[in-house]
Amino acid sequence: MSHDQLTWFKSSYSGGEGGECVEVAFDGADRVRVRDSKAEGRGSELVFTDDSWTAFVTSLRSTTGG
Repeated sequence: MSHDQLTWFKSSYSGGEGGECVEVAFDGADRVRVRDSKAEGRGSELVFTDDSWTAFVTSLRSTTGG
């Protein structure tokens, strides 16, 4: 899937002002892409494999109690 075809989802935990938002896209190639919404597609992305993403989210949940 090309970068232009990705559907980005904004975190439900993002601030209401729109200044601290994280967006996530699943690229169909077993990768999860994460970016800062303020960059509007011009900034860097973090790219995780499915397994790495699961480990990352699990780690966040265990440290934040979520």
